[in-house]
Amino acid sequence: MTYTVIYEKGPNSWGAYVPDLPGVISLWDSRDDVERLIQEAIEFHLEGMREEGLAIPAPSSFAGVVEVDPAA
Repeated sequence: MTYTVIYEKGPNSWGAYVPDLPGVISLWDSRDDVERLIQEAIEFHLEGMREEGLAIPAPSSFAGVVEVDPAA
């Protein structure tokens, strides 16, 4: 499965979250590290869901970009 992950650069760190998996987040100093950690967080979360007999949600979110004229 492929889940959408949103990465955000903060003043002192990077954050990441998964819209289709509420509560699955990661925060770290570098983007490389936060990418690795969010992968681990997703896997850990899904493993816990399977152990509890919960249905794994199908990915349904996607990210896009919208270009706007900043002068408009």
